[in-house]
Amino acid sequence: MKKLLIVIDMQNDFIDAALGTKEAVAIVEAVKEKIRSYPPENIIATMDTHGENYMETQEGKYLPVPHCIRGSEGWQIRADIAELLHGAKIYEKPTFGSTALAADLKDISEKEEIELELVGLCTDICVVSNALLLKAVMPEVKISVDAACCAGVTPEKHLAALETMRSCQVQVLNS
Repeated sequence: MKKLLIVIDMQNDFIDAALGTKEAVAIVEAVKEKIRSYPPENIIATMDTHGENYMETQEGKYLPVPHCIRGSEGWQIRADIAELLHGAKIYEKPTFGSTALAADLKDISEKEEIELELVGLCTDICVVSNALLLKAVMPEVKISVDAACCAGVTPEKHLAALETMRSCQVQVLNS
């Protein structure tokens, strides 16, 4: 069985820039430890990626804070995390969940038995979106989320997202 780590959106804008929170800053060391616990070839990452027209998009209308604009400092994966992701496959995603990531992992799961663990930001937006998307396309694959390596927009939304994932048979660790 191959266990894969999915590191969701550990980008500057979500940690300590445009949409950063103290909770996001607080998980950085735990995420780094988690990454170190996996073989490099078993790590995948995602990057929230928007264009200059972000404010004209549906997301921009609902969340009118420009963030993760391709090429900006805020778009970059935090440097101390990025150096641990050397060689990892990175998916740029224009929205909360990555359909490309889900399709690629589904293909892998059809060839070999896999297990997935998700960590990152934000629990209540991109982590939950990817966890549920992955569960929808691979209902028999064990999927877990490490709550100690995730942070939500608020602590309350973090807890609500963890409960939503539990309800959908995503295992929540360290909550």
